[in-house]
Amino acid sequence: MSTITVKNLTKAYGKQQVLKGVDFTVEEGKIFALLGSNGAGKTTTINILTTLIPADGGDANVAGFSVANEAQKIRKAISLTGQFAAVDDMLSARENLQLICDLRHVKNGGSVAAKLLSDFGLSDAADRRVVTFSGGMRRRLDIAMSLVGSPKIIFLDEPTTGLDPEARNEMWRTIHKLANSGTTILLTTQYLDEADELADRIAVLDGGKIVANGTAAELKKLVPAGVVEMTFADDVAAQKAAGALAEFAPKQDGVKLTVTGDGSVKGLASLFRKMEVAGCEPAEFSQKQPTLDDVFFKLTGKQKSNSSDKKVEK
Repeated sequence: MSTITVKNLTKAYGKQQVLKGVDFTVEEGKIFALLGSNGAGKTTTINILTTLIPADGGDANVAGFSVANEAQKIRKAISLTGQFAAVDDMLSARENLQLICDLRHVKNGGSVAAKLLSDFGLSDAADRRVVTFSGGMRRRLDIAMSLVGSPKIIFLDEPTTGLDPEARNEMWRTIHKLANSGTTILLTTQYLDEADELADRIAVLDGGKIVANGTAAELKKLVPAGVVEMTFADDVAAQKAAGALAEFAPKQDGVKLTVTGDGSVKGLASLFRKMEVAGCEPAEFSQKQPTLDDVFFKLTGKQKSNSSDKKVEK
């Protein structure tokens, strides 16, 4: 059952067309990742679906309600965690949670806050001011606050922005736990490994359009499995091998050569026969399976990095 449906969504800021007809669906209880570079339109999509901004065209339904006409009903069913933790540094973790309970008119707010603190491993720090928290603790508290009122759907916009590797892994465990409890999650990310680790389905957003949509395994099938990486003794040997394998359009980077074959034993044997005839033997070689990095490059022509350096996009 689809709990989010997006059809031909468009949005422009002045003369800049950010979304050019976006389509996708998110199944109930699943993790759906919107993957794309800075400026691809991920946050704009989230802002439309959470009723923060209107779309210019197209249609979208969230939790069975129209984003165009039933914004208040949607807001009662969802929660949004933005790129940066929306917590009050001067309050304690418990006070932050109690505040949200009061704003959402949740009964027994104290009990709800205590349970969330326990669920997110924050009980020992419950009465400390948030200004003393690490980045990972702040992010956990931020998501805990998003769960007040038991929303059916959670939107996570770049959930691991600015976190160190340990905090990122901690956040991944939290997201898995939420999904296992039946919560539907739509997250945006520009981390390929994050999408691979978390998502049941991934949509690649590029240039304002969805250029691919499927499971990680399905997307990886878009790239040939016969990628062979070779290292030679020097640049001259690598260049000689590149000439011998010209029909495979090899990519040379110094002493390294990358060749894409068909993934078969016959195809691999053909590569090495040609190099044997040319008298150029690699010092090392390996055949690798496709990654989301390969998929992203094939679909967008951009080399995606898993760096934690990020910029805010529209």
